[in-house]
Amino acid sequence: MGLFDKLFGNKRAAEAEQPSIAKASISAPRAISYDPNLVSSLKRDHGDLVALYQHLAQLQQQGRYEEIRGELVNFKTRFEAHILTENVRFYTYLEQSLMSDGHNAELMRDFRREMNTIARGVVNFVKKYQTAEFNAAERSQFAQDFQDVGGLLSQRIEREESSLYPLYRLD
Repeated sequence: MGLFDKLFGNKRAAEAEQPSIAKASISAPRAISYDPNLVSSLKRDHGDLVALYQHLAQLQQQGRYEEIRGELVNFKTRFEAHILTENVRFYTYLEQSLMSDGHNAELMRDFRREMNTIARGVVNFVKKYQTAEFNAAERSQFAQDFQDVGGLLSQRIEREESSLYPLYRLD
């Protein structure tokens, strides 16, 4: 079979040529292994995010709004990387390991849903202010929104570290 058939047209023939091991790895979900360093890494991320948030607060207090835009994007990037790690490595592992523990599995799912809501809120906050002019009205609204986002993140980090991270263990 030709290269173009494989790429564009003859999908069944291309699949038939693939070894059966490749098919199995594509269709079977891959288990996530326990990582003894994952929780400490996620906690370091939390510390970094708190430090970035505090830096944004200093910029706001000093009236350095031009610098806030770039730091918001930096914050969002680091936040999204943290969320991705949690979703792919932490929550997936917990789903696997808590299959027989209905109560803790439900707790984990509730946290995950809550984090997705918070993540959308943070991303929307950044999108709103990364191009803002920061006139007097926007500065006032930014201060309130910034405080609200900080409260959500602070509460989330505290609850995650005290209630959710202890569920991550090697059984």
